[in-house]
Amino acid sequence: MSAVIEHPVDTARQREVVRALAAFLPGGALLHDREDAQPYECDGLSAYRQVPMVVALPETEEQVQRILRTCHALRVPVVARGAGTGLSGGALPLGNGVLLSLARFMRILEIDPVSRTARLQTGVRNLAISEAAAPHGLYYAPDPSSQIACTIGGNVAENSGGVHCLKYGLTVHNILKLRAFTIEGELLEIGGEGLDAAGYDLLALMTGSEGMLAVITEITVKLLPTPECAQVVMAAFDDIEKAAAAVANVIAAGIVPAGLEMMDQPATRAVEEFVHAGYPTDVAGILLCESDGTREEVADEIRRIQDVMEASGAILIRTSHDEADRLRLWAGRKAAFSAVGRISPDYYCMDGTIPRKRVGEVLRGITEMEKRYGLRCANVFHAGDGNLHPLILYDSNAPGELERTEAFGGEILELSIKVGGTITGEHGVGVEKINYMCLQFRPAELAAFHGVKTAFDEHTLLNPGKAVPTLARCAEFGRRHVHTGQEKFPDLPRF
Repeated sequence: MSAVIEHPVDTARQREVVRALAAFLPGGALLHDREDAQPYECDGLSAYRQVPMVVALPETEEQVQRILRTCHALRVPVVARGAGTGLSGGALPLGNGVLLSLARFMRILEIDPVSRTARLQTGVRNLAISEAAAPHGLYYAPDPSSQIACTIGGNVAENSGGVHCLKYGLTVHNILKLRAFTIEGELLEIGGEGLDAAGYDLLALMTGSEGMLAVITEITVKLLPTPECAQVVMAAFDDIEKAAAAVANVIAAGIVPAGLEMMDQPATRAVEEFVHAGYPTDVAGILLCESDGTREEVADEIRRIQDVMEASGAILIRTSHDEADRLRLWAGRKAAFSAVGRISPDYYCMDGTIPRKRVGEVLRGITEMEKRYGLRCANVFHAGDGNLHPLILYDSNAPGELERTEAFGGEILELSIKVGGTITGEHGVGVEKINYMCLQFRPAELAAFHGVKTAFDEHTLLNPGKAVPTLARCAEFGRRHVHTGQEKFPDLPRF
């Protein structure tokens, strides 16, 4: 697949759209010259690029509404975009469409310490929520590794998680209400400020819908009291399968840690060279297991975690001794993607999710794939909930490496499905994984997904071509996706 998707701009169509939008958007809110639009050509997944025909940067809900109504009337597709930190090509623009940026929706509208909620515009950064709530002794729990930059709107679109999602849940578990606009400009108010809302659970439907159903402009989130105390145990193992077994053993012991993360040796070495978090680099893998709560609760749970790690074969166990030490250990994990970026020209991040008990089996499978594809892979996991983030290292300038990398990533997704998992945990499907939806879901299920899409967007103008493949696309993918049982690249170097 080509890394750059080029569609010639229909200049007459472009002029028509620009003229219609310029009738109500202020100066500086509309970009259409190529050099101005090019910064929006991709999201955090750099393997796919496409310069949008037009970029619109509204500042008010009324402007968003009018943009959508105008595009609906002209039958122009629209892709909504937040901070552009996504990793599946979900915000990849269209050469014949409008890229609708919510970057100017940056206001925190209300922090309510009594109800423990925050009302936010969609462009507010994830970390900024906790920073604003901190004076009230509150914080927002979901914490993606990109939380310093990613926005709450993008978090809702992808149903993001983070290192603490095992105990506190994904985005869907931490939001109460949305304001959103359909492609026809109809305002939807979904959910409510109570614990439950009448009718179908449209809040859950909208969360993770990847901008295909509506454009979100405002979000009400839950806030939690900042824990009195938190400590993290770092456990090192001489065998990655022992580390995988330790994950299952922690859960089997009735412990629900605040976070439970795994890194293999390639990831650990890259991180330690970059962050100096204090990780051992001569081990097969490490686990980070955190407890939070009252001091008494944490002391008891940390002791139990240490016992499980020792019984599981850990060769080194270290517990953070103060808050600075705890943050240093987590800083390494949160910098894993950046650290790997320092040791390879490019990397390709996968996002499958598997049953915890199959982690060791899948890691063995990935090791075998490294040999067959002649590519290195560093593994980072939200181990507690089985969310894999294999980082396949490659060089996009080397002929054929991107194609091999995509095949390697696809095989990881296939293995995830085979062991009872799914092709995504928190990064979404976007364009990166759309073909593998054909393997996970039957035609009747895909037809049902298209039925939901049509109910919100009859003409498929919102983020078309993402997340849910057409049945025709699946038929074509099926014809090309033939397993011969033969080694795919027999002449490549072995790692």
